[in-house]
Amino acid sequence: MEHVVLKHKRTTLERAEKFISVHHFTDVNLRSRLYPKKASLASISHFEAPDRIPVQEALAGTYKEVKIGQSFGPTWSTHWFCLDIVVPEDWTGQEVCLLWNSNSEALVWRDSTPVQGLSGEHNRHSFPLANGPIWKNQCRQTIHIEMACNGLFGAGDNGMIERPDPNRYFTLAQAEIAVFDRRIYNLIMDVEMLHDMAKHLPENTERGYQALFTVNKLINTCNVEDSSTYQRAHAIAEEFFKQGNGASQHTLHAMGHAHIDTAWLWPYAETIRKCARSWSCTLQLMEQYPDFTFTCSQAQQFEWVKQHYPVMYDKIKSYVQRGRFIPVGGTWVEMDGNLPSGESFIRQFLYGQLFFQKEFGKTCSEFWLPDTFGYSAQLPQIMNICNIKRFLTQKLSWSLINKFPHHTFWWQGIDGSKVLTHFPPGDSYEMKGHVKEVLFTLSNYRDKGRSGHSMYLFGYGDGGNGPSENMLQRLSRIEDTDGLPRVRMSTPDEYFSTVEKNDGDKLCKWTGELYLELHNGTYTTHAKIKELNRRCEILLHDVELLSCLALAVGPEKVYDYQAEELLRLWKLLLLNQFHDVLPGSSIELVYKDSNIHYKDIQKSGQALWNNAFTHLTTSQSDLGPLVVNTLSWERSDVISVPRDELESKENPESSSKKQKLHNELLQLDVYSNNLAIVLVPSCGYTGLSPQECQFPVRVVKHGDLYQLENQYLTAVINSSGHVIELSVPGTSRNAISASHHGNQFVMYDDVPLYWDAWDVMDYHLETRKPVTEVIESVKINDHGPIRVSLEFSLKISDNSYLKQIIVLDAITPYLKCETQVTWHENRKFLKVEFPTSITANTATYDIQFGHLQRPNRFNTSWDWAQFEVCGHKWADLSEYGFGLAILNDSKYGYSCLDNVLRLSLLRSPKAPDMKADMGTHKFTYAIMPHTGSFQEAGVIQQAYNLNYPLYVQKRVGTGDTTLVKNTAQDPKSFFQLDTPQVILETVKRCEKKTRSLVLRLYEAFGGETRACLTSSVPFTNIYRCNGLEESVPNEETVSEELNVGDNDITFTIKPFQFFLTFTSIPSFEFISNERCQRKNEVKSKNELHKMKLSKQLCSDTKGLVR
Repeated sequence: MEHVVLKHKRTTLERAEKFISVHHFTDVNLRSRLYPKKASLASISHFEAPDRIPVQEALAGTYKEVKIGQSFGPTWSTHWFCLDIVVPEDWTGQEVCLLWNSNSEALVWRDSTPVQGLSGEHNRHSFPLANGPIWKNQCRQTIHIEMACNGLFGAGDNGMIERPDPNRYFTLAQAEIAVFDRRIYNLIMDVEMLHDMAKHLPENTERGYQALFTVNKLINTCNVEDSSTYQRAHAIAEEFFKQGNGASQHTLHAMGHAHIDTAWLWPYAETIRKCARSWSCTLQLMEQYPDFTFTCSQAQQFEWVKQHYPVMYDKIKSYVQRGRFIPVGGTWVEMDGNLPSGESFIRQFLYGQLFFQKEFGKTCSEFWLPDTFGYSAQLPQIMNICNIKRFLTQKLSWSLINKFPHHTFWWQGIDGSKVLTHFPPGDSYEMKGHVKEVLFTLSNYRDKGRSGHSMYLFGYGDGGNGPSENMLQRLSRIEDTDGLPRVRMSTPDEYFSTVEKNDGDKLCKWTGELYLELHNGTYTTHAKIKELNRRCEILLHDVELLSCLALAVGPEKVYDYQAEELLRLWKLLLLNQFHDVLPGSSIELVYKDSNIHYKDIQKSGQALWNNAFTHLTTSQSDLGPLVVNTLSWERSDVISVPRDELESKENPESSSKKQKLHNELLQLDVYSNNLAIVLVPSCGYTGLSPQECQFPVRVVKHGDLYQLENQYLTAVINSSGHVIELSVPGTSRNAISASHHGNQFVMYDDVPLYWDAWDVMDYHLETRKPVTEVIESVKINDHGPIRVSLEFSLKISDNSYLKQIIVLDAITPYLKCETQVTWHENRKFLKVEFPTSITANTATYDIQFGHLQRPNRFNTSWDWAQFEVCGHKWADLSEYGFGLAILNDSKYGYSCLDNVLRLSLLRSPKAPDMKADMGTHKFTYAIMPHTGSFQEAGVIQQAYNLNYPLYVQKRVGTGDTTLVKNTAQDPKSFFQLDTPQVILETVKRCEKKTRSLVLRLYEAFGGETRACLTSSVPFTNIYRCNGLEESVPNEETVSEELNVGDNDITFTIKPFQFFLTFTSIPSFEFISNERCQRKNEVKSKNELHKMKLSKQLCSDTKGLVR
């Protein structure tokens, strides 16, 4: 007689848990029957590889027999194993697998082809020896296993993000074959899902109790020792899962995902193998599960697999064509979302999309960046111009203070561009198919009623590994079962298209940056990497400009444009902008690699620079040295030429001229270099012809105070290097607070909650300690008339100190602070602060192709969560008519609260890189007081000037740099703009049209304007183009707002908008500057005013707005 029991929920749940437990009652539960038969391998032999070697070298290695229980290492080493497998004949007709656990990552090779990854984590220990049951002709096999001596997350010493233990050894714990009973496996998955539904569905729902009673019935039906009961037990579960949903249920668009950090707790070289291990698992699952779809980003990783695993790559391509292995993102790597320049952002998309188009015949329609540390407000426009209208991330779910109000919304950038944006509401890109995750995804979704669809990304991530069969089995049971959202295998395009069609007009809009309230220490950590990144961005900008000019104005077959080499250097730069490399959150090995890359870019880039300039100026080889300006406005600046390069190699008459020149136009600085003022045209060069210093700079000592003064500013410095006063001549306004000093270095304790290299916490502000101990008081180095400078040094701590030279040049409107810090600290944070006399609610920060305002007051939680923010070349605090800007050449972290501007200089985290930032640093920042707005004062142009040096190039072919006032050398300007409001950011050769140039301009002030670009490079066949350098359809370009003349383009451009065009260059004669002048006189008063303002802002010698 059947006994009906009153069910107690807890005991029933625990009964189900124990029935499939891997730890309890394993001799009598289902787990004990999963592998009913096991056998040893016929033999295991081992070859210790010298490095990460190709498979053919590994197969040719010398192998020696080893046993289970042996350990292999050390960390990062590679070991190959040859396995001789003999399957017992009585196992035929059954599924047989290899069970391998080396407690590390590993890759199975068969016939010199990678077939599946294995890992010590996540129980990925099983490899099927056949697709389905094994047969007699498959019973004898030889396979190889490549063992990597690291785990999925590297080899952290007593913690995941701790520095790697260099001497870790990994034990081979299991190496055997076994029969796999799929019936038992199915029952285990049934019990798990029923248990989880009973446990996690709301207490007051009928469905939860149905699951509880169903799992209890299944256990009663299943006799683990009687296989005839297995099917009946499984049928009970199937009947439960078949109970369908109502029509109103939310739909989860499920797709596999294996977020693989291109470098992080492991070096780049290991990522190449991680791709093979993860993607081989994915391909194997695709063979078993025909509905399974998988999303995969980062063109760099695809290229690596193509180079190192061509057979696997061909298989990937076949699944791409079937729409199941889905390239997403459109970028070269998943880059940092704050630190790269705007041009770098565009190149990420350009080279990523070009790769996907070439390899797969399609580009990506969605930007995929789930795991970076904030998102620039200019990204929507950059996405739009690169044919991307959709965006996915989930990282803002990590914010500590405020929860972002939407999961599906329109994100609008600073120019008004919009992209449809989705944050998977499970707040993760590595879901596992568990009931708890599915329920959380629904309950957490913040746009219910606006859209009934969301994404569900499943698969192990960060260190790779990807989706597993368990995940697919779980999701298959809840595709359409009452009590849970619908789950269907989908694609990003299917999801976004559904939302666009059904819900687009109901979604809310978010304008501006997507600020992550966490990981804001990454704006500062690993300062040298950030410096090298900016230096290399600038170098490649300059190389491309000069290469294009050499191509355009020289004979067609003479100049060999090094397109492949430039592409190689750009790819190295973009690689190092990955979101755990450039932010400074990787292990030391990664920075050894990235430093090699940067040195390569600098050395090879400089060679390209020299080659292009030599070709460009060949016809001027009989003239003196040339000064080069790669920016799109005329510049008056001070250059320094080493004295030994000025020694005359000519006759006494030349020496006499040189001496006269020294007396009239030059200043010998403290380092015995000659200083000269030069005037250089925009995007061009001129002979080294020093200008007269019409307004000498001077320094006067008054007791312990030093007064520095030029035509633009007056500064008073005390003996400790503090700025006491900073004013603009003609005003009585001191930009520095009357009660505090500027240029005050401050130290903070910097101990985060966990993420050491990533996070600076708000409480660090409570630990402020001014740096006050003077090692050497201020002394005067240079006395004018071209430059004055002061030098002093401070003790930061017993282990660290700094030296600074404060420089004021006669023709620059800012006080420059050239700083050297010897830094040996443990979790300290160094900043420099400028308390101002300015009253403003917001400060303005330079970002990619524009600027952004952020609060100077902490009124709301959204305000004070931004206690540390990202900016690029400058930040400005202004009230009406007056302001103060900080410029810099390599820093990205700022803060501004209660009118105190701070620039973040150095951090000293110890994980994951113990040596992060230790050593000597050199950097420059500048402070610029101004009247009027920062736009009118030329802050933007001055920040560019600080970052883009004028080049002094020796006389071509002779090496002679003798300074002779050379009036015969006419300045050469190849591009000119009639307004400082528009900046010509990039001149490059078109990727697809080898005789075309791409010009990229943007509006920098934040207001609509009309601009004229004039060029001495002939314009023919001018087209508007997008970021992928494709012609924009005529209906989008034929407009009265765009006029093309013989040598100029006049166009209207809206706030922060890009203007992109490419033009063919069929003619190669040089057009003189006279011919480049605008043909039509400027007639209207507004245009005349604009031209005057342009001259004011772009030529320091002609009077900056004060």
